[in-house]
Amino acid sequence: MAKEGDEPEDEDVDGEEEEGSKKGGLKKKLLFIGLPVVLVLLLGSAGAMMLLGGDKKDEAEHAATQNGDDHGAAKSEDHDVPVPVYYELPAILANITDEDGEVAVLKLVVLLEVADEETLHNIEPLLPRIVDRYQGFLRELRMEDVKGSAGYYRLKLELLRRVNQAVAPVHVNDLTIDTLLVN
Repeated sequence: MAKEGDEPEDEDVDGEEEEGSKKGGLKKKLLFIGLPVVLVLLLGSAGAMMLLGGDKKDEAEHAATQNGDDHGAAKSEDHDVPVPVYYELPAILANITDEDGEVAVLKLVVLLEVADEETLHNIEPLLPRIVDRYQGFLRELRMEDVKGSAGYYRLKLELLRRVNQAVAPVHVNDLTIDTLLVN
């Protein structure tokens, strides 16, 4: 014997469960379909901004014209960037000692970077002086002095300092260590 009031309660409970499952299904669809679509759109727009963004030169020109600076525009129009000239010094061999007092041979090949051919012609007669300064310095080195990136960097700075002393008043802009071997 069921009362009339009991049946509608059961139907209401079933109706609420169906609505809850429909809402849950809608939430799942939104989570699994809508969220990835939104993420793809956001990532796509960010990628498009990065790939299609303005050129740094254009931004610099725009900033220069905004500030009333005509020098920035003149520099960007000038495409004749000076190309550095490199000169390879002959290979330099020097004996160095390690912690145990054993002797090792260091082989060094250096490229000098100068501004132009004229500077290079001024340096060539001074090559014996450069090699002499390098030989004296390299013979005083120990294995610990050339190990690791810090040692390499210090060696490069010292070689640049010594070459600029040897060729003064001519100036060497930079140098590149082409070969550094220790046997």
